[in-house]
Amino acid sequence: MKIAAPLQRIAMVGALGLSGAIAAVAAMLPSPEAEANLVQRRTVEAIALGPQLAVLPAPQTYLLEERMQRGETAATFLGRLGILDEDIRQLQRVPAVRLLRGGHVVAAEIAADGRALRLSFPASREVQMHVERVGAGFRAQELPAPISSEVLLRSGVIESSLFAAADAAGVADSAALQIADIFAGDVDFHRELRRGDRFAVVYEQHYIGGRAAHAGRVLAAEFANQGRVLRAVYFEPAGERGGYYAQDGSNLRKAFLRSPLEYTRITSGFGMRRHPLHRSWRAHEGVDFAAPVGTRVRAAGDGTIEFAGRHGGYGNMVVLRHRGQYSTAYAHLSRFAPGLRRGQRVAQGDIIGHVGATGWATGPHLHYEFRIGGRARNPYAVAMPAGKPVAPADLAAFQSRAAPLLAHLERLSVQPLALRD
Repeated sequence: MKIAAPLQRIAMVGALGLSGAIAAVAAMLPSPEAEANLVQRRTVEAIALGPQLAVLPAPQTYLLEERMQRGETAATFLGRLGILDEDIRQLQRVPAVRLLRGGHVVAAEIAADGRALRLSFPASREVQMHVERVGAGFRAQELPAPISSEVLLRSGVIESSLFAAADAAGVADSAALQIADIFAGDVDFHRELRRGDRFAVVYEQHYIGGRAAHAGRVLAAEFANQGRVLRAVYFEPAGERGGYYAQDGSNLRKAFLRSPLEYTRITSGFGMRRHPLHRSWRAHEGVDFAAPVGTRVRAAGDGTIEFAGRHGGYGNMVVLRHRGQYSTAYAHLSRFAPGLRRGQRVAQGDIIGHVGATGWATGPHLHYEFRIGGRARNPYAVAMPAGKPVAPADLAAFQSRAAPLLAHLERLSVQPLALRD
């Protein structure tokens, strides 16, 4: 009780003080009757401004960034930037400026009178070209391009094709090609894709000067096809070439690619067919892939060139000898890879030639044969042997590498939206 009494007194004084303050403020406010009689007036007063305040000073230089259009000449493009004709004539004599091509994005600094002060544009993936005014002329120099990289996470759903889904998800074409290559041994991207299949990918994206330049390596990927979910992680075993492995360390790389072309469609399968030229039913001992003339043809597996030349109705043809009883043949080529010769060793994926229509062909396509013991077999019906798994000595390093990448794939599976790491 002795403690409560002072506290009660303090509370009462605080309450009385607050009541007094509220009463004082209320006394200062006008009554409702007086507030109704208040008159509002607007006053407009002119303020004199001096010329130095009324007009902003004109800029001495301008910074522009423009993309050169396809088919546009350097002179037309530089004129579109507002550069003086005399400077355009001088710039056209600078060898570096002759490298300007349609699609280049040029950063330019131009004086108010139209004099060119500085131009900058990418000369290659690694080099930035700088052209700068020096006295009455111009000097050019190559500098390392400011390159940066980041890891992108993307996912998409197949509606019509892998590439259409990749475009819709903002995935670079080169990354989509890598996805098709990674899972080519388990998924027939020509015949097995279904609407509703989905993919997720973690890949590197490189930038030059802050602009997207090209996609790098796919670090991890997932593909769900007809109820199967396949996952792959890139890993470089000690002292060996890198490759893609499943979560358990098994190698996704098969001894042979299902298709020697990166991405195309089958026009004639393995088996009996009516020959398009001879109009008779014959055994078709290979698979035909439609593709434009010049499309790159890859070696289906590691091997040695057994034949490269002209061979009757096959036209320009390459035959590879692989380990054991395996061999592959590639026909109707328009040309061979430079320097290709008999006895040369090639690795899986190496370019050995280009699609054409030589020999008995009604149009440009690749005729591909897969042979075991000299007998043609259907490459889409043969179980392809897999590559070596991660060695036990490298398994701990693989699991450490795979864990964060697989966690990214989990995030994409739960939330199929474009994410940035």
